[in-house]
Amino acid sequence: MSDDILLLDTDTEASLRDAVRDLLATHCDPAAVARAYEGDRALTPGLWKSLSRDLGLAGLLVPEDRGGVGGSARDAAVVLEELGRFVAPVPFLTNSVIAATILLAGDSDLIGQLAEAERTVALLAPFTAASATDVPTFAKDPDGRLTGRVTSVAGVLDADVLLAAVQTAAGTEIHAIPVTAAVAPVVSLDMTRQLADVTLESVPGRVVVDAESGIAALRAGLDAGAALLASEQVGVASWCLETTVAYLKVRRQFGRVVGGFQALKHRLTDLYVDIETASAAARYAAGALAAGDPDAAVATAVAAAYCADIAVLAAEEAVQLHGGIGMTWEYPAHLYLKRAKADQIGLGSPGRHRSVLAELVDLRLGED
Repeated sequence: MSDDILLLDTDTEASLRDAVRDLLATHCDPAAVARAYEGDRALTPGLWKSLSRDLGLAGLLVPEDRGGVGGSARDAAVVLEELGRFVAPVPFLTNSVIAATILLAGDSDLIGQLAEAERTVALLAPFTAASATDVPTFAKDPDGRLTGRVTSVAGVLDADVLLAAVQTAAGTEIHAIPVTAAVAPVVSLDMTRQLADVTLESVPGRVVVDAESGIAALRAGLDAGAALLASEQVGVASWCLETTVAYLKVRRQFGRVVGGFQALKHRLTDLYVDIETASAAARYAAGALAAGDPDAAVATAVAAAYCADIAVLAAEEAVQLHGGIGMTWEYPAHLYLKRAKADQIGLGSPGRHRSVLAELVDLRLGED
């Protein structure tokens, strides 16, 4: 592991964190987020416009010479941590991380449109996809029209352009298609990142990443997504701990403040250590990705395997330690538990990433 990767925010990253947090605190009210579970998605368009255009986050990972901000994976990690802290229902992960990284492998003008927030893009792959081999391919007829079906796709409901993988004799092409396909929303555990099934029937598309670069582009996009999803999970866990501690400082039972009970102090202390460890793992993964470090794959596997479980643990503790109020619909703890559970299998389960880590370690030992 490299000793040169900083785990603390730089001044620029701290300013970015403050800007995103202030905007979300103003515009991302928990009650409005909860209405997504009633089918009300009215919060998303305005919130995404503020983030993508006003703050310029749509093109955060896109180089300046291609119309973007020229930020790094560390910057994206800061944004995702804050989005996790507010369980914000916006397509930053699917559009500005996964799709943007894939499109950077091509020379299409779509990357500039994404960076300018003129288009929102989603990859047609299950949210559980952890590698390029998990991305389904679509059949292409002689006229270049695509046919096929994929289930449980994230980001589709917020997108106006979809990326579809097509297997050819030369390799895997990535095609861009307009959202004219049959998109069927499905009831999802986390309705703030609602999934959908997509069916293509002779839908015209255009190549945005050629066959020689397609597999590498898919791999890069999904790896970046997995590495940075860990930061979102840290944001979820951090909110759960901070809110639970604040609640236990004022909740009284048996004539004393509940937070004064030794057993609860130990539970919260253990959780604090777990979350700090998860934060270090997530920041190291983002730093390694930003630096192009050779250990980026190892760092990603560690962060993805560890942070997912810690986010779920923190959310479960928040619900339980809030007592009766934690079980209510009106209190936002359930939003964090659902996001944590959904993220736990997003872009690969912890078990999948532990297997990847074991393979990487075996490979490293074999080289030595």
